Amino acid sequence: MKKIKAIEIYRRLARRPFKHKFTQVGIFFVFLCYTGLLGCSDFVEVDPPKNILVSETVFSNPGTVESALANIFYEMREQGMVSGSFGLMTALSIYSDEMDYYGANTDYAQLYLHDVQASNGVLLSWWTQAYSLVYGANDIIGGVESSNALTDDEKNRFMGQALFVRAYIHSLLVGLFGDVPYITTTDYLENNRVSRLPSEEVYAKVIDDLVRAVTLLEGQSEISSERVLPNHYAAKALLARMYLYTKNFDQAVGLASELIEGFDLEMDLGLVFLKDSQETIWQLKPGEDPRNTQEANQLIIQSIPGQTYALTDKLLGAFEPGDLRLDHWVDSLQDPNNTTTLYYAHKYKARFSELESLEYSIVFRLAEQFLIRAEARAQLGNIAGAQADLNRIRNRAGLDDTPFDTQSDLLEAIGKERQVELFTERGHRWFDLKRMGRANEVLGPLKTEWKPTDLLFPIPENELEANPNLLPQNPGY
Repeated sequence: MKKIKAIEIYRRLARRPFKHKFTQVGIFFVFLCYTGLLGCSDFVEVDPPKNILVSETVFSNPGTVESALANIFYEMREQGMVSGSFGLMTALSIYSDEMDYYGANTDYAQLYLHDVQASNGVLLSWWTQAYSLVYGANDIIGGVESSNALTDDEKNRFMGQALFVRAYIHSLLVGLFGDVPYITTTDYLENNRVSRLPSEEVYAKVIDDLVRAVTLLEGQSEISSERVLPNHYAAKALLARMYLYTKNFDQAVGLASELIEGFDLEMDLGLVFLKDSQETIWQLKPGEDPRNTQEANQLIIQSIPGQTYALTDKLLGAFEPGDLRLDHWVDSLQDPNNTTTLYYAHKYKARFSELESLEYSIVFRLAEQFLIRAEARAQLGNIAGAQADLNRIRNRAGLDDTPFDTQSDLLEAIGKERQVELFTERGHRWFDLKRMGRANEVLGPLKTEWKPTDLLFPIPENELEANPNLLPQNPGY
């Protein structure tokens, strides 16, 4: 049975707007719902946020500030780029070469076919929700700074977490859209006429915020044993990634080394994505129903036909013979006639269980840090060090040591190892193809509508209409 891909459905669909929950109002977003249950002291206890206006009283009590931050994380895990249901995991997997798309949603079909329009509703929802989160983080930063009721330790913790959120969201925006505004205020007049900054400046501001966050969060006691609140380790994990992306290789090695010394790899591949995995640095707890995981709901194929996503032949072919990740992190399903077999990502397995889910949504884990350090070491000419880091990941997967001993071969091997280690994890593959200059080479032969300008997504047209200072549009749109 031949695969029926999205292109066959897409060409029969009329273009229609994506139905999403977010209302676009330029760069300024009224952040009404991040205080949640006042007095809640731990993210794991927070219910969905209520529509309660923020007031000065929030910053006179540490419990209400914790609740405000907790609801930012709630919004992050439920909607937008970071979400396991609507985020980068699925969208960038079909935009790159990790997954095929079989669904009937026009906006996702555009992503899969590389026929993205500036009116794409998925991109609009990412943009609006991202700046809504940034607005909330900025409100906390300003309120905490001016509070006379919080202790210095409380101020440091809340400021550090809010700076981390601001940096993380902007790091995703710049990776997707290129030049973007870096919002650091809640002044709606200023935000409504803000202009885009060059990508290099955005990355510099991300790094500045993360350096501040690390300083503020270091020395803070562990707030959550479940690693659902970002601490200095989470800030360092993102900072190491940013240093790698911006070619600050010495700094990337240094920070990755700190994390490698502070955490342990989970040697059993079957345990890596459980909520108590020892290699998890930061994760988000599932939403309203604790018995299922967003990633599992999206990726596990339940029936054929009826599937939405499946792993591509190209990804499956990237695994070497004997790679245990293929056994532990990939599964398959056949149609009733046993004529078609499709494969799916099975890192997360708790689609629905009778008990509370044993899986959370992992954002940063230690394996990435080994690969960051391996790549940075290779770039610095430390071949033996790069081999050692790469082999830690390969050996865990049941593979022999890498045979490569030149810089160019080793960098290519590290890129391939990232492909099979980090597949379907929040867009790693797309960001790697883009930053390594391989997107044209890899995606050109696969995507019939591929254009070199597809390295950036278009700024949502609604945003350009609301704020002409965001012009010009990215090339190709």
